Amino acid sequence: MQFGSVPLSEAIGHILGHNVTGEDGRRVLRKGHVVTEEDVEKVRKIGRSTLYVAQLDPTDIPEDEAARQIAASISGDHLHCSKGATGRVNIYSDALGLVRVDVTQLFALNQLSGVTLATLPTNTAVDNGKMVATLKIIPYSISAETLHAALQYANLLTFTPLPKRSVGLILSGYPNAKERIVRSFENALRPRLAALNATLAATNFVPLEDEADEAVMATAIADFTHQHDLIILAGETAIQDRHDIAPRAIERMGGTIESFGAPVDPGNLLLLAYADQIPIVGAPGCARSPKDNIVDIVLPRLLAGDHLTQNAMIEYAHGGLLEDVPERPLPRSRIG
Repeated sequence: MQFGSVPLSEAIGHILGHNVTGEDGRRVLRKGHVVTEEDVEKVRKIGRSTLYVAQLDPTDIPEDEAARQIAASISGDHLHCSKGATGRVNIYSDALGLVRVDVTQLFALNQLSGVTLATLPTNTAVDNGKMVATLKIIPYSISAETLHAALQYANLLTFTPLPKRSVGLILSGYPNAKERIVRSFENALRPRLAALNATLAATNFVPLEDEADEAVMATAIADFTHQHDLIILAGETAIQDRHDIAPRAIERMGGTIESFGAPVDPGNLLLLAYADQIPIVGAPGCARSPKDNIVDIVLPRLLAGDHLTQNAMIEYAHGGLLEDVPERPLPRSRIG
């Protein structure tokens, strides 16, 4: 592609390189517009004899066509693309689910000259019709070679719909606090789960005053593994240690602890375990808050069927600061 000023008679069919304005400062023609015979007459009437245009090489692919082809190529099932305009195509979800981004491929695509793709973070839960990515061709065209390279990233954007899931909630604490504990956690978790196509199907309260209640909790967990797709444990006091009552109860009924503690704030005291492939989330007290916390990170992936490991939890350290914490004032200098 080459740029230059050409006589009006030679401008027809070329791409306008810059906006054209009249004597009153108003735009007459927009940059990127393909010049027509009618446009030439408009420009001639305002006293111009030349136009600054882009002249495509024979192998160049116009921006809209390139954007359409690349967007269609990188978009998996349950994703659809808008029509191309000014080199931009937006990509939208067709269902409630998780958008998956191959970050390595994303970086490689953006290294291609003139091609840019911005996406939501991988594993973001989105509703039907949500824009998940936008692709923009920067110049008025790209080479056929660049287009061919871009079309190789066919698995860059994929999508996992969220199926209907049943969730069981096991709460614990002192019996005289049962009503308050149940109300606070159900009110926070029920809408969260509903937004992810899951139902809070049952709540069980286990009085938990000392280690003698470990067996009762183990039985409650075992019962729920046969009834629900996911189990959430929570209570008046969050799990404080890998060998606290709740983790011991999970192991007692045959479950396996995957990880305890997460580099996410709010949500450091999260426990993740499995029993017969059923995920068990030991939720910290922040699960009662409407603000974003660790449960908003792990629930979508677990409900989508992902098996999260300890390393997966560690990876959330980058971006794990979810809430601004007011800084303490710096101490006054003693110098001088």
